[in-house]
Amino acid sequence: MPAPAPVATRGAWGTTWRVILAAVISGIVWGALLTQASGFSPFQRVWVWAVDPALGVAALVLTLVFVRRFPVVTGLVTGILVLVSVSVLGPALLALGSVATRRRWREIAAVGLVDLVAFLFLGVIYPHPVGELPWWGRGVVMALGIAVVVAVGIAMGQRRALVAGLRERAEAAEREQASREEAARAAERARIASDMHDVLAHRLSLVALHASAVGFRDDLDPADRATAMHTIEENARLALQELRGVLGVLRGSTDEPPEALHPPDVHVLVDEGRAAGMTIELVEDLDQTPPTALERAMHRIVREGLTNARKHARSSRVVVSIAGEPGDGLAVRVVNDAPPEMGAGALPGSGTGLISLRERVERLGGRWTQRPLPEGGYELSAWLPWAM
Repeated sequence: MPAPAPVATRGAWGTTWRVILAAVISGIVWGALLTQASGFSPFQRVWVWAVDPALGVAALVLTLVFVRRFPVVTGLVTGILVLVSVSVLGPALLALGSVATRRRWREIAAVGLVDLVAFLFLGVIYPHPVGELPWWGRGVVMALGIAVVVAVGIAMGQRRALVAGLRERAEAAEREQASREEAARAAERARIASDMHDVLAHRLSLVALHASAVGFRDDLDPADRATAMHTIEENARLALQELRGVLGVLRGSTDEPPEALHPPDVHVLVDEGRAAGMTIELVEDLDQTPPTALERAMHRIVREGLTNARKHARSSRVVVSIAGEPGDGLAVRVVNDAPPEMGAGALPGSGTGLISLRERVERLGGRWTQRPLPEGGYELSAWLPWAM
């Protein structure tokens, strides 16, 4: 059984043409009855001139008011009223059409049968209400009329259902589009956070490390102090330059990625860390230079590992291991051998850098591992497929 057609919003014209159609049908039958009024009794004349049209008007008002909320009840009541008023025939057929739009065959059959029986006994108080037609002739005429009304009602119901379905699909498409846009905005916010972290965390951790040395070490000679201050200035300048590059990408003024300002070079990262006082061992086993995307991922992994060591275990020894070749993939491992430092000297961390790295590695089809070591250190490692 199909679902009932949704109730359409009826405008002024929708009400007007229904009233006109019902009035025309009732008027034709009532007019035909008046041609025989000369042979009626006084009671029948009063009924046909006053009561019959009044019942027709009342049935029409009843249909217009209640047929949308109670279509079956309205159809049955108007059908029964046809027995005593030919003027109710128009509203009865109008109610039947409304029932037909629901496309429920049991309801259509019940209301249609009542209408057919009522028309067969049309105007039980009138002699020959529709001329000299025999009962079976009246049945054929009414059956054809009911069939036409039901067919039109079903067609209207199908059209309403189609329009409602199209509207629902359009609304669902709008909701899906809004959901995609929100997901895109969330992904863009995550990308911005990742780029900002990648640009600033490394440089600012170097600045903080050198500033700490200048502020807390009284044994620095003027040359060492000047070198530290120069390093702070240089890293602050580079941080601003790289931040400007990220903002340029976000504004769309450049298509160059932030890495284009400083091509990825793990040796530069290691030298910067050593210059900041870190103990770093670099172990490389590469047969050839990795592809650009792979080299950038490797650079970010090492940079994040060294940044974490500076922020959380600056006194640790860090081992950076890089190995790989085409066919076997690229393995990158950054391990520090000291537990995290606590207290005022430790730099804050947000954890977004590691989350970003894991997502980046997984997008490249690799595997990511981060874990504390039993002896108190920490390990970051990744395996990436070597794709040319």
